[in-house]
Amino acid sequence: MKMNAHYTSFVAVGDSFTEGMSDGLPDGSYRGWADLLAARLATVPQPSAGGTPTSLLPQPSAGGTPTSLRSPGFRYANLAVRGKLIGQIVDEQCGPAAAMGADLVTLVGGLNDVLRPKCDVNRVCAQLAEAAGRLTEGGGQLVLMRSPGREGPVMERFRPRMEQLFAQIDALAARHGAVVVDLYASRALADPRLWADDRLHLNAEGHRRVAEAVWQALGLAAESDWDAPLPASVPPGWGARRTADLRFAREHLVPWIGRRLTGRSSGDGRTGAQFSAELGKGFWVSPADHTNPGPVTNWQRVGT
Repeated sequence: MKMNAHYTSFVAVGDSFTEGMSDGLPDGSYRGWADLLAARLATVPQPSAGGTPTSLLPQPSAGGTPTSLRSPGFRYANLAVRGKLIGQIVDEQCGPAAAMGADLVTLVGGLNDVLRPKCDVNRVCAQLAEAAGRLTEGGGQLVLMRSPGREGPVMERFRPRMEQLFAQIDALAARHGAVVVDLYASRALADPRLWADDRLHLNAEGHRRVAEAVWQALGLAAESDWDAPLPASVPPGWGARRTADLRFAREHLVPWIGRRLTGRSSGDGRTGAQFSAELGKGFWVSPADHTNPGPVTNWQRVGT
């Protein structure tokens, strides 16, 4: 891997973890670690055609920067969709992502499979290998992740399956020269305070830490210690825990069971934020001002 490389384009594929649940924005959309990472990468000075970073080029005059001196711009596409199994990620996302030829590609998938009551982990590992192989055809730097796990009985029940999946991720990284971001080993991300009420997705602070972890894994200068433990706190009392358990069961567990029993998925009918169902391919978005990119939801679509 070329550390501190200049990334001018980034495509993210996967499931709800990469889509950004449950880092909610006021308009009801999700942000998540991939959007946060894209916004930060957009501010990194890009090299000009001659190899000089744009920040070192002559400063713009009052009339603006001549076109020949402008940064080529940073492009981003998030194709991830909640609820997707690894086979669906292969079939629906990997081809379009590879065709975009991004400098940087992230792949996180398979956890929805291994958390199901019945799962052929060997088949999941084979499908993950197919996904990684297809994405590397695009020529960009591949990033894989060992997903975080929330402390609790669910984690302990599925730990053997997860560790088999993560062993495959390590093997694929060695095969394809991919970067592995080890979130599974993080003690901070196991803290329930970094998880949303549904107990399946990280909250805003959890996503911020993941974005920082990927940023550092790419060889970029650290802004904070993403794995720093949270301050000690007084555990909630019995009554508060039972109230939270009842709310979780009513708002999240029962609907999840209902979808499993009826063969439905939370991702049915959805496409990635930057995927055109009409064209059957992904599209790029880019900030109007790379020095102040703002939320990805405000970026402009570029190309066709």
